[in-house]
Amino acid sequence: MTPAPHDTSIPSLGPCLFPSPLKRIGAVEAPFKEPTDRILYHSHLLEDGRDVSTPSYEEAGPREMLYFDPPRTTVGIVTCGGLCPGLNDIIRVLVMRCHQQYGVARTYGFRYGYEGLVQRYGHTPLILKPSSVEQAHHFGGTLLGSSRGQQNIGDMVDTLEDMKVDILFVIGGDGTLRGAAEITKEIERRGLKKAVVGIPKTIDNDIRYLDKSFGFESAFDAAVQAVNCAYVEATGAVNGVGLVKLMGRDSGFIACYAALAGSNVDFVLIPEVPFELEGERGLLESLRHRLMKRGSAVVVVAEGAGQHLMHTDGSTDASGNKRYGDIGTFLKDQINAFFKKRKTEVNLKYIDPSYIVRSVPANAQDNVYCSRLAQSAVHAAMAGKTGMLVGRWHGSYVHLPLDLVIHGRRKVEPKQELWHSVLECTGQPAVMR
Repeated sequence: MTPAPHDTSIPSLGPCLFPSPLKRIGAVEAPFKEPTDRILYHSHLLEDGRDVSTPSYEEAGPREMLYFDPPRTTVGIVTCGGLCPGLNDIIRVLVMRCHQQYGVARTYGFRYGYEGLVQRYGHTPLILKPSSVEQAHHFGGTLLGSSRGQQNIGDMVDTLEDMKVDILFVIGGDGTLRGAAEITKEIERRGLKKAVVGIPKTIDNDIRYLDKSFGFESAFDAAVQAVNCAYVEATGAVNGVGLVKLMGRDSGFIACYAALAGSNVDFVLIPEVPFELEGERGLLESLRHRLMKRGSAVVVVAEGAGQHLMHTDGSTDASGNKRYGDIGTFLKDQINAFFKKRKTEVNLKYIDPSYIVRSVPANAQDNVYCSRLAQSAVHAAMAGKTGMLVGRWHGSYVHLPLDLVIHGRRKVEPKQELWHSVLECTGQPAVMR
């Protein structure tokens, strides 16, 4: 299980001197939060029955007093890394809340990820207003564009200084959040009063200490459609095999949830659970037995599974991640060769919906989740919170220190309920090695 965090304190730029304009929202008193409003990390008693009062997270929400004076505040927004459902939803609500609720002076959208914060690339920032983003949530992708790769931290902070940006909202995954942590440190080193607030984005749902990241539900919703297509193809042919590769470099959450939602998958292969191809209990023999018994099979594999079976050159991508071998095409070739050697007919259909899954607009559930995350981010930033991200824990919206979440990834625990549910649903052997 993910270890309990040791330090959950959130840095602040200083005393809050400006009354919030959210004193009343319509005719309703705003639900302002106090420093004592916290959400416990543990939702259950310990094994010995003791109650747990620590650690806990700072609860998200509007603050009665603000650090920044809204009419004099400049905001920047940047989206980094791969595409993910919900990016435009986040951008839209950030802009709407900054301008309509707080009356922020101006909001810049930095284009093409962290490149947009480095002036030599020549990506002119967009000036974002409510009228320019009001329909953005109907479209997939990000209206700001995105990119991967590290940039010089000093150059990025120089841009924030030159443009007099007071608050930077950073939307991205683990690599992006590591960059946000470094930007925060450089801002502190220079003695500047600028807030950096992250909003976690990863299709793989692999950020620690969160219930889930935005875009995940939309992604596995699209993945389920691909799995259903594989099932139709498999059942429509003699010894049909539907093979679907889904996203999940190091965490197999999409593969697991897509299998559970469809309930027509026979094998789920994820990075957290090793498997072998050969041998009496290997994947290939298990697949052969399944075809003999049922006449068809569906295999779902996460992109990071089975990497030990392939030879890679050890190179890395622009974000510094190791380049993985293509487990989908590798399995396709291995399965076809296995049955050809045994002179057994097999009809394999291979589906890789990765870019479809990444590019769809957010579904209704994710749209609401994105809205709540963005609202919480604006409230935190206006109160001078920095070096943090917003997320949901036990159904409540909380503040988490960046340094807490950038070390390690959230993974499927093979001994916990999710993986056991997958094994029950598929009927696959618990061990294929």
